[in-house]
Amino acid sequence: MAEKTEKPKQKHDAKAEAKPGAKPQQQQKQDEKVVGVVSFTRAVQARVDEVVGRTGTRGEATQVRCSILEGRDANKVIRRNVKGPVRLGDILMLRETEIEASKLKSGRGG
Repeated sequence: MAEKTEKPKQKHDAKAEAKPGAKPQQQQKQDEKVVGVVSFTRAVQARVDEVVGRTGTRGEATQVRCSILEGRDANKVIRRNVKGPVRLGDILMLRETEIEASKLKSGRGG
């Protein structure tokens, strides 16, 4: 039987084989640490109790009354503008609970 001979592995010089536009190895290691890390800001849950109406120049937002479920303002009912689909019982994640949306004006100005 023929014996297989292993060639000694040669160390490759990273600079010699660097491709144009490739990042140095130190930069690649720093990028790898950042990948997959997600950080969120603090948010407080609020339940939608009433859908008041549409607001915005084109009706793109919905004004709702919601009760805050946790945090320092727990059980407080506030009025907020919500962009996107929303219905009764939905849970909103609010970044802040101090600012309240102004009331909708009845009728159309013209």
